[in-house]
Amino acid sequence: MRHTFLFEPGVWVGEGTFWRADGEPLSAAGRIEIAHRDDCWLLGGSLKVKASPSVEFVTAYSITPPASPTSSMKWASENATLGKQSGTFSVVGRGILSVYSCSASGYHGAEHMAQLDTDRYRLTAILLLNEKRLSSWELELSR
Repeated sequence: MRHTFLFEPGVWVGEGTFWRADGEPLSAAGRIEIAHRDDCWLLGGSLKVKASPSVEFVTAYSITPPASPTSSMKWASENATLGKQSGTFSVVGRGILSVYSCSASGYHGAEHMAQLDTDRYRLTAILLLNEKRLSSWELELSR
């Protein structure tokens, strides 16, 4: 099965769980929009955590398209909370793995998008500051 997340323009929505640093689970909803341009791919996303008060994380990535089917794709983003981030997306079998860091702030983490079928992925992620887990989340995305 070929990957559709990232590799095809579209809108993905999902619901799942966000875990705070203390392990408390909170309901979460996300939306990701992917657009392709000749020189770069754009990913705009938001994750709304249903807490009291609710919190929304918004991010925008600029992705270098892959040179070949096995190439990793570099990406860059700027986030008001985390600062400038850089990372890579790599296809690993039925999954897409992203590893990222913010060298100025010490934030780093990883995301894994596991393909369930052409229209559904399970996204699992973690955010760390130095070696301390700040948050993690899991959403089932569909388009």
